[in-house]
Amino acid sequence: MIQSLGRRQSVLTVCLAVCMATVGLGSSPAIAAAPTPAAPVRALPDFTDLVEQVGPSVVNIRTLEKQAPSSPVAGAPGDNQDEEMQELFRRFFGVPVPGAPGQPNAPGQRRPNRPQQPDEQPRGVGSGFILTADGFIMTNAHVVDGVDQVIVTLTDKREFTARIVGSDKRTDVAVVKIEATGLPFVKIGDPNRLKVGEWVMAIGSPFGLENTVTAGIVSAKGRDTGDYLPFIQTDVAINPGNSGGPLINMRGEVVGINSQIYSRSGGFMGISFAIPIDEAVNVSSQLRASGRVQRGRLGVGIGEVSKDVAESLGMAKAQGALVNSVEAGSPADKAGLEAGDIILKFDGKTIEKSSDLPRAVGGTKPGSSSRVTVLRRGVTKEYAITVGEFEADKSAAAKTTPPGADKPAPSQASQMLGLSVSDLTDALKKELKLRAGVRVDAVTEPASRAGIREGDVIIQLANSEVPDVKTFTQLVGRLDKSKPVNVLLRRGEWAQYILIRPR
Repeated sequence: MIQSLGRRQSVLTVCLAVCMATVGLGSSPAIAAAPTPAAPVRALPDFTDLVEQVGPSVVNIRTLEKQAPSSPVAGAPGDNQDEEMQELFRRFFGVPVPGAPGQPNAPGQRRPNRPQQPDEQPRGVGSGFILTADGFIMTNAHVVDGVDQVIVTLTDKREFTARIVGSDKRTDVAVVKIEATGLPFVKIGDPNRLKVGEWVMAIGSPFGLENTVTAGIVSAKGRDTGDYLPFIQTDVAINPGNSGGPLINMRGEVVGINSQIYSRSGGFMGISFAIPIDEAVNVSSQLRASGRVQRGRLGVGIGEVSKDVAESLGMAKAQGALVNSVEAGSPADKAGLEAGDIILKFDGKTIEKSSDLPRAVGGTKPGSSSRVTVLRRGVTKEYAITVGEFEADKSAAAKTTPPGADKPAPSQASQMLGLSVSDLTDALKKELKLRAGVRVDAVTEPASRAGIREGDVIIQLANSEVPDVKTFTQLVGRLDKSKPVNVLLRRGEWAQYILIRPR
């Protein structure tokens, strides 16, 4: 046993010697290995200088709203709570509750005869930052929406009652003004220079805790959470009260306004969103100039172009905005756009996804002449359009077919799709503002599985216009049963593409 262990020790000694020589620890210089390069050491950022630089430009915003005064009424719902409170004071403190009968200021006693004024109740707490030395301050629209009074507190504890210059709910940007001069103001940065993974910092008043500093990194850019803005996503800790505060890069420049969080609990969960400051400055400039924001509009309802629809239309990739509806008398209607068109470009700007269109159009001055490139039934066309001014969307009312419409027996060709159709009456064409189409009278498989309903109007089949039942039957007869077919249909005032897989 001992010898065996000794032999093992000798073998281990030899192995150890060879290993030491291999790594350059032995006496043999011939086997010395090349030195391993040291990994770069990255120090964590220091935010102290940034806080000193930007902190004085960040403000706390408190809002108040007026409430009508209430007077106690005998027998009111709060009476039981008053009695419980009186019993609590008697048991634990040995004295009647203040305001109880027989006590000062008790209900029913005579009080000084003075008129009751509306009470100003706290509405909420938010943040903001100073844009100019003469007191223009940027914040979120939801911070000041519907309030009666805005109180701004500076880092030096001075308080001012602010005037709301204007707010824009669609971008969630607002500007307020305080009467002061010589104020410290922020530097505006370029959010387009931000990189994912870059350090950023926020200053605000979460839960009313003024001048709270949090930091993190840019998690993503161009997040689509709104119609008009691509948001900056970060993991900077943002909580209620941070709204309206600045997002700051490592150069001390404001690159965004902290606006939203993703949360299941109401608190921070690692995902925060900020409005890019370049978009916000454009809005604030209009608010300061006129108190409102002007946006361009086309008067179309749009949707995404799915991969399946793109393939069925012969498109190389899914892109653009699908026109679901065209508002009567709108700029789009006057220019000649139709439901089913796919808008590929606006004023030369490529529309990659549907959300790109309202941003491009919204940023165009109303009255401007623009060019729109669309794909219609496999052909690219260009239209001149005069951009209108944005107004509230009109609700689309569902249209019904007159009960007396004829319902011919389904043809053999239409059975392949599970559809029975009939010609549109002139009255229905006029009501729906359609040149042509056929009405769906009955639906079976596979059309029902695809989502087509009775009362829908088929405008196109396999990229070809359908003026009547005869044409519809001819088109169905030429279909390849092994491939899905795209159907452009009208439902109420909306148009959409649906794919049917023939049987």
